[in-house]
Amino acid sequence: MVLPNQLTVLRIILTPIFLFLFISGEPTLIQISLIVFIIAALTDWYDGWLARKFNYITDWGKFMDPLADKILTSTAFFAFVSVGLVELWMVLLIVVRDALITLLRIYADYKKVTFTTSYFAKVKTFFQMFFLYYLLLVYSFSSIDYIKNNFNDIIISLMNNNLIYYSMLFVTLITVLSGCTYLFANRTTIKKLFINEN
Repeated sequence: MVLPNQLTVLRIILTPIFLFLFISGEPTLIQISLIVFIIAALTDWYDGWLARKFNYITDWGKFMDPLADKILTSTAFFAFVSVGLVELWMVLLIVVRDALITLLRIYADYKKVTFTTSYFAKVKTFFQMFFLYYLLLVYSFSSIDYIKNNFNDIIISLMNNNLIYYSMLFVTLITVLSGCTYLFANRTTIKKLFINEN
């Protein structure tokens, strides 16, 4: 197994470890969970760089790499639900949309069909990841005694329920809308993809 694929497997292995640490309720473990998540995210960047630079591109990698990404980010969102940071219905909309598009793209790659990736989808990814890292950082830092004792007012402001709720609502809406526009923009290709299958 080539190194990029090994890194993809590592990312999948780190995902449940991150989840266990994050929802543990133990301040030290919560802080470690942030490190684990960052390491997992870095493997995504590094395996992509290796694959492109040294042409380590395999059918297994093309299938598992985007899937591993969605498993990691979806797990993070469900972790937020488990500690009461975000609403379950919003996370379900995001996860279903991302799973649908990811599986569709994987199937298209398998059939040697290229989809058009819109600018809107890239904007969606930016806001998703920004919000995800925001919550991870603030929640993890809020478990550090020094920060709680010296910057408690800032933590309270950053963890404001309304701020998190409406930010998550925005991320959810832009995710769903980007999924709809993606499907609409590729409707002809999708139709041909499944007609050819039949």
